[in-house]
Amino acid sequence: MTRRTQQMGEFLREELTDIIRTELDDPRLGFWTITHVEVSPELRSARIFVSVLGTEQERTDTLKALRGAAGFIRTHLKPRMRTRTIPDLDFRDDRSMEHAEEIDRTLRQLHREDERRPLPASGIRDTEGKA
Repeated sequence: MTRRTQQMGEFLREELTDIIRTELDDPRLGFWTITHVEVSPELRSARIFVSVLGTEQERTDTLKALRGAAGFIRTHLKPRMRTRTIPDLDFRDDRSMEHAEEIDRTLRQLHREDERRPLPASGIRDTEGKA
């Protein structure tokens, strides 16, 4: 990513968050967060990664609502942008937070299991397995 696309991605993340929170009134929207935005080099399209807290159905409903409102959101985005073209908006499910939580849970579980495991009677073994 270039500096220009990174800046545009951050700008879009902030503006889209504001537009969705203030202008979009859809009961299907659950607890969501725009985690990041990837903008194409020519600024014609943007992938908006959304993390949704809730059940699988709530996740599906929220993404359907956002995808269905993409045109409406673009209309509200246009006056806020200083570019000639407004990017096409592609809302994507971001499960990276869930993945990170799963890794954290696994590491904590392994740590607990390791703490329960008794040390050899003679103490800590060296790398060759000798006490």
